[in-house]
Amino acid sequence: MKSIDFHTHTYHSYDSMMRPAKILRIAKERGLNGIVISDHDTIKGGLECQSLNTDPDFKVIVASEIFTSVGDITALNIKEEIYERNFPDVVTQIKKQGGLVLLVHPYHGHKLSEINFSSIDLIEGFNARESNEANRKAMDLAAQKNIPVIGGSDAHIYSEIANARTWFNSLDDLSKPVKMEGKQNSMFAAVISQGIKVVKTKSVKNFYRWSLWTPKYLLRRMKEGKR
Repeated sequence: MKSIDFHTHTYHSYDSMMRPAKILRIAKERGLNGIVISDHDTIKGGLECQSLNTDPDFKVIVASEIFTSVGDITALNIKEEIYERNFPDVVTQIKKQGGLVLLVHPYHGHKLSEINFSSIDLIEGFNARESNEANRKAMDLAAQKNIPVIGGSDAHIYSEIANARTWFNSLDDLSKPVKMEGKQNSMFAAVISQGIKVVKTKSVKNFYRWSLWTPKYLLRRMKEGKR
């Protein structure tokens, strides 16, 4: 079987500084057979990573994590940018390109009651940045809707790459995962990436949000670690 990390970001995202060439090297060193590059609202990172990949035995999947009217939806295996933001229109554009619709971290900022689940191909049952409770609920949702689950590291810094992986008999059909496994990212990784967001956006509002969010987030993670 072959394994893939379904959720990584490059410097083309506002909250990451990772470079495609190094992502490729690390992904291979950690035993992955492929990687999904899903930058926020763009496929630039995926295309760059794909162009740098010269290994025929390693697959780069071009994707984009799009902020839609119902929350983040990842468009998998697309070739052109998607500029729509209304959920039904985003789905139409993904399908038009022959791509797959992935619902990532469903309990993080989503309007689940407004989602037509018949259009969802995959659900991120494990996100290495989410809490155990959020991931459990994501798995329950997938089981309830009878939708296949995948795991994503949600990597924004290099140490997070391959912390989650999904196994396939063939990477030619991403709609048929066999199994997944993963471990939570370091609590400090999210703090760092949100700090990167503050620096890259040069936003006082983002800095204020980051300064309030950080201690609450670290406290929650420490409490979870003691259970």
